[in-house]
Amino acid sequence: MFDSGFGGLTVARATIDLLPQEDLVYLGDTARYPYGPRSLDQVTAFSLEIAEHLVDRYDIKLLVVACNTATAAALDVLEKTLPVPVVGVIEPGVRSVIRASRSGRFAVIGTVGTIGSGAYDRAVASVKPEADILTCACPGFVEFIERGVTTGPEITLLARRLLAPLVEAEIDALLLGCTHYPYLARVIADVVGRRVVLVSSADETAFALADLMQRLGLIEGDRSRLGRHEFISSGDVRSFTRLGSRLLGPELVDATLWRPPSRW
Repeated sequence: MFDSGFGGLTVARATIDLLPQEDLVYLGDTARYPYGPRSLDQVTAFSLEIAEHLVDRYDIKLLVVACNTATAAALDVLEKTLPVPVVGVIEPGVRSVIRASRSGRFAVIGTVGTIGSGAYDRAVASVKPEADILTCACPGFVEFIERGVTTGPEITLLARRLLAPLVEAEIDALLLGCTHYPYLARVIADVVGRRVVLVSSADETAFALADLMQRLGLIEGDRSRLGRHEFISSGDVRSFTRLGSRLLGPELVDATLWRPPSRW
């Protein structure tokens, strides 16, 4: 499993809770985050580097792209290139928000790169073409979270400014289209109103992952077994461990360093 930084830990948390018997390796590319403002070609190159490292070093049986921007940019390439199944975070989230919306009028928020790619518009069109979807880029959210700031007047003010069009549109469901955003769920809910259902792609991805592993016969059979968890950072390992343990929980005791082939 990999992400540009800490956001994918929401997917890791949901996966550990749902599949406690499975081993999990998580790589946060903190040396090169955020992915959102980067070009899709750059993000694809980073994703391939990380995926090839995880396949070669850990002999993984499945890869989770726990990053919406990387899913939008690189999922198709990874599926064609890698010798293992690949799960992204966009399709599970889309199916869930469609189910959650009573009116068919909902929104997706994400990074500039994810929203600009059109990946969510295409995914919604393939499932429910008649849906009334609004998409909204939220630059700055990821940077706050990566600094450990998830509450307070600054992030609340930014959320009010960025989400104002969605409040005016009177949506009834909102997909958090970045795995970082569940850490801002309380702030976002306060801004858009409690009547709007928030959907986390992290939880939905864990359910989709478990379903795929069951169908492919990849789930560890010994349900009494406790899986091993390894965490890797391409940046400051101590900072990653300190903040990551706050966000994930006790499983993140220590992280190791990975130096990416290209720094860009």
